[in-house]
Amino acid sequence: MECAVPHETGYVYAMTNAQAAKLDVAALREDFPILSEQTDNGVPIVYLDNAATSQTPQVVVEAIRDYYNATNANVHRGMHYLAEKATSGFEDARRKITEFINAPSCRSVIFTRGTTESINLVAHAWGRKYIKEGDEIILSVMEHHSNIVPWQLLAEEKGAVLKFIPMQDDATLDMDVFESLLSDRTKLVSITQVSNALGTVNPVSRIIEKAHLAGAKVLIDSAQGIPHMPIDVHAMNADFLVFSAHKMCGPTGFGVLYGKEALLEEMNPFLGGGEMIHRVELDHSTWADLPYKFEAGTPNICGAIATGVAVDYLQSIGLEAIHAKINELTEYAVGRLAELDNLTVYSRAEERGGAVAFNFDGIHSHDLSQIVNEKGVAIRAGHVCCQPLMDRLGVTAIARASFYFYNTQEEIDALIDSLATVKKIFRI
Repeated sequence: MECAVPHETGYVYAMTNAQAAKLDVAALREDFPILSEQTDNGVPIVYLDNAATSQTPQVVVEAIRDYYNATNANVHRGMHYLAEKATSGFEDARRKITEFINAPSCRSVIFTRGTTESINLVAHAWGRKYIKEGDEIILSVMEHHSNIVPWQLLAEEKGAVLKFIPMQDDATLDMDVFESLLSDRTKLVSITQVSNALGTVNPVSRIIEKAHLAGAKVLIDSAQGIPHMPIDVHAMNADFLVFSAHKMCGPTGFGVLYGKEALLEEMNPFLGGGEMIHRVELDHSTWADLPYKFEAGTPNICGAIATGVAVDYLQSIGLEAIHAKINELTEYAVGRLAELDNLTVYSRAEERGGAVAFNFDGIHSHDLSQIVNEKGVAIRAGHVCCQPLMDRLGVTAIARASFYFYNTQEEIDALIDSLATVKKIFRI
């Protein structure tokens, strides 16, 4: 398998208005037919729920269609034309993703069903082997449930201890407390790169550096980071990094686990069955080489190929420009929300991604979401899979608007107009 060689330096980018201006948003929106759809009542849809899932460009939809129309076959098994074509497309996608995150080798890029499965894979295949009674795992209060529950299950099984980095009032992690939590008992730090609820961008490079000095491994949840931030795992030096395709213009049901090759070699398989074996005998089995040791059964072949196309699409736009556009939209949204009385914005970190969390005083976010939906505005409402974070904020739920490069300031204005309707209905 041919694999990418890491660059000597990481990506360098700046969040500038000039970069954001490079994007022809009107032209890009034509790649997403769904953005021209209307509700059953004939109201134009304003899609501001990108942290849940991004929309899918036509080129990716066509790749899915073309796979089933012209390529559909299993991979790594048959020697006929279609099988070889499918295998070639599947592994070409792995090469693209390897280069996209600047991984040192395709052997370190494992295909999964998504971020959640990737984290569970590490918890089972690495955690069960290396976490012992009394060992400590550090998380943060802003983690998605997918980066809490697997470690709770592992800690309960092994007698390990979970510790949590608290959040400061400005919606950033308390790094002084983090450093005080580190000890010779710390075996793993598992942290989100970007909060799915607040959009806070965490200082993962500093976290990795400090954790490694303490002898701990680090897993970075990049589900909310990789859609708009250039990722260089070689420069980042994370031990594991996970993400999902459906938040970066790709299909649902497909994800990636990057792991340092030496760690993956030492880990036990996650699932047993076909494709992950070298040889099976009645009393024992031996495992396939990386990355296949962790890819049991028929994989999501179409998902892999479509994700490779999504990577091509994002790179054709430019991650730096995408990141700049999202920052421009977020800044504009926070400014417009500040014009509304009796509204609290929870996303206050200086460095943040494209998610803004807010609430009206005395109005449940579900009611708010239902009213703005009648205006065609799609946002998220609820605990957004972050109940410990809701406890920290002192609320049961939030409203969340989240942006991607195809959104516009006019759509944010539509959100503000719909929120004015909420104020009128509830007389606040």
